[in-house]
Amino acid sequence: MAEDVKPTRKNLMAIEDRIELSERGHDTLEQKRDGLIMEFMDILDQAQDVRADLSDDYETAQRTIDMARAMEGDVAVRGAAAALKEHPEITTRSKNIMGVVVPQIESTKVKKSIDERGYGLLGSSARIDEAADAYEELLESIILAAEVETAMKKMLEEIETTKRRVNALEFTLLPQLYENQEYIEQKLEEQEREEIFRMKKIKDKKESEEAEAEQEDDDAELAEA
Repeated sequence: MAEDVKPTRKNLMAIEDRIELSERGHDTLEQKRDGLIMEFMDILDQAQDVRADLSDDYETAQRTIDMARAMEGDVAVRGAAAALKEHPEITTRSKNIMGVVVPQIESTKVKKSIDERGYGLLGSSARIDEAADAYEELLESIILAAEVETAMKKMLEEIETTKRRVNALEFTLLPQLYENQEYIEQKLEEQEREEIFRMKKIKDKKESEEAEAEQEDDDAELAEA
C-alpha cells in the first residue's frame, strides 16, 4: 500500500532507484525469455524429427526380430543375444544453453561388428545380423531421444520460471513502485504548496505589521506637530 510509505525525498530517491533496477531486470528477463523460447523451438523441431526416427527404427527392429524368429527360431535368436559380451556404455556430460544446464549423452559400444557381438560367423545368419543392426540403430535413437527430451523439459521449466519472474515484475512489483512514487510525489507537492502558502502568510503578516508600525509612527509625528 502506498499509504505505508513515508513521503520523504529520501524514500522517493530510493524508490526511483528500485524502479530503474526493476525495469532493467524486466527487460533482461524478457530478452532471456524470448531467447529461451527460440532455443526451445529449435529443440522442439529436433525432438519431432527424433521421435519420427525413433518410431521408424522401432518398427524396423520389430519387423527384423519377428523375421529372425520365424526363419531361425527363438532358440537361435536368444542364443545370439546371450552371446553378447560387451554391453553399450552410456556417459553423460553437461552443456549450457542460455544459462540452462542440459545433459549431453554419449554412447559407446552400441554398434558392433559381427566379431564383437560374440556369436561368431557360425552362430550367425543374415536374419539375425539384420535384427542386431536394427536394434543397435534403435538403441542409438533411444539415447538421442532421451537427450533431446530431457533438454526440452529443462528448457520448458526455465521458460516458465522466467515468465513468472517477468510477470511478477510487470504486474506486481513495478505497479506497486509506480504507485508509491506517485503517492510520494503528490505528498511532497502538497507539502511544498503548504510551505509556500505558510511563507506567504508570514510575509503578508510581516508586511502588514510593518505597515501598521509605519502608520503609528506617522500618527505620532502628526500628534507631536
